Amino acid sequence: MTKHLEHTQKTKDLIDGLKTVCSNYGLANSGNEYKIITEVFLYKFLNDKFLHEARKANKDLKNSTNIEADIQKMSDSDYEYMLEKIGERSAKLQKHHFISALFNKQNDESEEKFFERFDRTLIEIADLNIKLFSVATIDKERIRLFDRLSPYIIESNQKTPFCKAIINKLVAFSFEPIFEEKYDFFSTIFEYLIKDYNKDSGQYAEYYTPPAVAKIMAKILVPKETHNVTLYDPAAGSGSLLLALAHQIGENKCTIYSQDISQKSSEFLRLNLILNNLVHSLHNVIKGNTLNTPYHVNDDKTDLKKFDYIVSNPPFKTDFSDDRETLASDQHKKRFFAGVPAIPNKKKESMAIYLLFIQHIIHSLAKNGKAAIVVPTGFCSEKASIAYGVRERIIKNNWLHSVVNMPPNIFATTGTNVSVIFIDKAKTNSQVILVEGSKLGRKVKDGKNQKTLLSVKDENKIIDTINDKIVEEDFSVIVNNETIKQKGYSFSPGLYFDVKFETVEYNPNLFSETILQHQFKIFELNKKSTKLSDEIKDEIEKVIHGN
Repeated sequence: MTKHLEHTQKTKDLIDGLKTVCSNYGLANSGNEYKIITEVFLYKFLNDKFLHEARKANKDLKNSTNIEADIQKMSDSDYEYMLEKIGERSAKLQKHHFISALFNKQNDESEEKFFERFDRTLIEIADLNIKLFSVATIDKERIRLFDRLSPYIIESNQKTPFCKAIINKLVAFSFEPIFEEKYDFFSTIFEYLIKDYNKDSGQYAEYYTPPAVAKIMAKILVPKETHNVTLYDPAAGSGSLLLALAHQIGENKCTIYSQDISQKSSEFLRLNLILNNLVHSLHNVIKGNTLNTPYHVNDDKTDLKKFDYIVSNPPFKTDFSDDRETLASDQHKKRFFAGVPAIPNKKKESMAIYLLFIQHIIHSLAKNGKAAIVVPTGFCSEKASIAYGVRERIIKNNWLHSVVNMPPNIFATTGTNVSVIFIDKAKTNSQVILVEGSKLGRKVKDGKNQKTLLSVKDENKIIDTINDKIVEEDFSVIVNNETIKQKGYSFSPGLYFDVKFETVEYNPNLFSETILQHQFKIFELNKKSTKLSDEIKDEIEKVIHGN
């Protein structure tokens, strides 16, 4: 087994061990389990990351075999100096915050109960790091790094055993060998960590974007090196699209901005950023309603902030009838240029909210910016006025770069067929490449659902076809804006494929003979039809006369 696979398995074993502890104390599948698992995992990660950075900051600790014990022996002044040298490369911890310190206090007979010490440790770490590691709301309230965990245990006599069980799982594992791992490792671990918790929550249904789709979007958006750019997702969820794009560009070459209405999603995104060395972007993660109250504005506060790259898999449909009149007011008319969907008489939950997100993304894109948006495939040819108006605006401004129809069930949680539209405001030619990828991939069962998995070969076929502008029969086609306009601004690839007719050359004698054969077949079929009709009539007569 390679080191990479060994580290992956050990980390997954830790996650499974923490879930077992929750299960043993009656918290499995509860609404609170995700907070316990993710916060404890993050506590362990930050504890070990601090020790990792301490080795770099203090030469006496570099080869220590018991680094936590050696740190405990340091003078307060030496410790404070080391904290200054570590800076923002790690969360700040005091000596009594280490997991080993808690482990060694399990059987302490002091007045303070162990679960109280455990909770106090988490709260102190959260307070000490609130500026760098908290996530903000629109109203500038702070979503703290950690909360007390023992209150999730109802029975008073079970609180301490629960906290001890958690610490015993953490102390037996170390992240130190893993810090040299890259994005691919941590994206796998992150997906494994949240796989049971990234389900419907809050106002919108949060669909975890498959890694294959995220990779395709990132590699088409950024085919060559770039740096010092801003990335944005107005419906960020757990951040899989942003992280894939940041990795494609380089984590140290970009700054991430996001907004999402779900607090749970914002917490997941924070964890994702910490795991992937993007702590510098944490203060740009905002919990709030993007459509009603977009948070990120320009420096003089006269308009929304404009971003170099935007990626998004926005919610497709939900009931936003309470906000509809506000969104349709003059205040938002510039942003929602094609209009706001009306409130249906029935099924308010079917309101097409994604149409607002597309318009918001277009408005938030810098003049040379690029975007990739997951949309329901129906958007590409829908004749309703808002969808039509959005597509018309994109084509008239020469912004459409490419479109990919994805295979059915690429998202296991929804049966809606999806496409990805790529927008490039810096485009200089009128060509658009359309790709029909709906037949790619293989179908597998995912619990009760069926989903389609794209192979690496499938992913690269889509990426290379668009980036290299390859035309392939019944798979890809290059068209221009005028042709798209003539087709009612449709983005559907199949509409532009050549219609093929099978032709066969006949000489006069062969043609006459073929016609006679078909006429004979028609005659024989008519005879059979007449006979069958007579037999049916006879049977009906027998029934009527009781024979």
